Amino acid sequence: MRGIYTSVTDIKKRVYAEVAKLSYEYEDGNLKQMEEIPYRVIPGEVSKYRESVFLERAIVREQMRLAMGLNLRAFSEHAPVLQGAEECVMPEKYYQPPLINIIKFACHKCPDKEVRITDSCQGCLAHPCKEVCPRGAITFEGGRSTIDKNKCVGCGKCIKVCPYNAIMKMERPCAKVCGMKAIKSDEYGRADINYDLCVSCGMCLAHCPFGAIADKAQIFQLIQAIKSDTPVYAAIAPAVSNQFGKGMTPGKLRTAFKKLGFEDILEVAIGADLCTISEARDFVNEVPEKLKFMGTSCCPAWAAMAKKLYPELKDNISMALTPMVLTGRLLKKMHPGCKVAFIGPCAAKKLEASRRTIRSDIDFVLTFEEVMGMFEAKEVDFDDLEETEVMHGASADGRGFAVSGGVAEAVVNCIKEMYPDFGEVKVERADGLDNCRKMLALAKAGKYDGYLLEGMACPGGCIAGAGTLAPVDSTAKDISDHKKVSTIKHAYDSDYQTMLDILEEK
Repeated sequence: MRGIYTSVTDIKKRVYAEVAKLSYEYEDGNLKQMEEIPYRVIPGEVSKYRESVFLERAIVREQMRLAMGLNLRAFSEHAPVLQGAEECVMPEKYYQPPLINIIKFACHKCPDKEVRITDSCQGCLAHPCKEVCPRGAITFEGGRSTIDKNKCVGCGKCIKVCPYNAIMKMERPCAKVCGMKAIKSDEYGRADINYDLCVSCGMCLAHCPFGAIADKAQIFQLIQAIKSDTPVYAAIAPAVSNQFGKGMTPGKLRTAFKKLGFEDILEVAIGADLCTISEARDFVNEVPEKLKFMGTSCCPAWAAMAKKLYPELKDNISMALTPMVLTGRLLKKMHPGCKVAFIGPCAAKKLEASRRTIRSDIDFVLTFEEVMGMFEAKEVDFDDLEETEVMHGASADGRGFAVSGGVAEAVVNCIKEMYPDFGEVKVERADGLDNCRKMLALAKAGKYDGYLLEGMACPGGCIAGAGTLAPVDSTAKDISDHKKVSTIKHAYDSDYQTMLDILEEK
């Protein structure tokens, strides 16, 4: 539903804006204003979205807590909304698992793969649905077909043959998009996440039409760091193109982020260039002599999926540092003592940054959606912003990392130039975890020996991440336009490549 402004989008934006405003105004150690936020987000006495205004506010309370990085409350026991709130004041607070959460009383208890007959059924004489059903689950009553749910196995044969398209398969939206098959139903029919499988890609929260799934955020903590004496730099992912609307041109990004209190910005596409050079070197040195194939490293959800489902292939995923980490390290080399906030499209990046080996490189991770809440809190009008110097220093290939196929293309271009005697580089790519699973299964079977495999958890690439705001197609076009004006075309021409060895050693 990216690019469609819905009531779910609106409520989330208002929650993020209120949390940001609370942090900007926070001074005296008193967080009791948290209690007022649900009444500002859901004003009045009459419900607008659900059966009760009290339920609407209860849901907002939990969304607010998650936006502040706090845990959901156990609703089987009494717990004040301020429970644990003092913890979120610390800028150094990291995420406590789980990152992706289901607010159970907001869940609609959607059907889990249920075949249904709709009112479009004409009760036709041929009744092909009945004829093709292998379990005899379809009968005719009152001039229309009915399905015995105890017999139906959900094969879908009846759906394919109905001449009126009167039969449909209902499926829980969050479970449908979960490439890890990590979402099932609990004892009450509500969605439930198997965290042993979950890789925090965030597709479930992006597709829940009831706003029942949310991830934790560091909005409050980031703003506290911005208000301190320590300079905070924003490392902005390539997928930023088009995310904040047409009023936010590339030339206004620096001005806009300084309005929020950031010291300055740097594009993560610079880190993507360095990642490209690193992966090109690893591929040439290791495939096929040491590894039968190599998978790209930049998508943490894809890498986590590979290691969870195919642990025997874990060494085949590149060990190259991701663009986010390389950019964070670069900023800290350039500005000792600073803090770095990664601003991007991805929920899984939050999990990556919370790893102990990376915490010193990236201090905060916020999505574009969360940052939009900060802009709302500060009442930043993009149309009134001054055009300044456009972010520069990255190649067109580095900026293309955000779109499916872009990583592999950048690595191939780099190998051709830096290792001209290597020969042809065979490539296979997959976006969406379902497709990534299939690609890995074929790789395990030996179908991709000698290949570079690009995996992206989100369909379309990073531009379809859970924290994006804009339509995927228009963002892809915007990135394509941004690549065309790049003064550097390929990663191997990067002015920062001499820093790679230093950054990898830390």
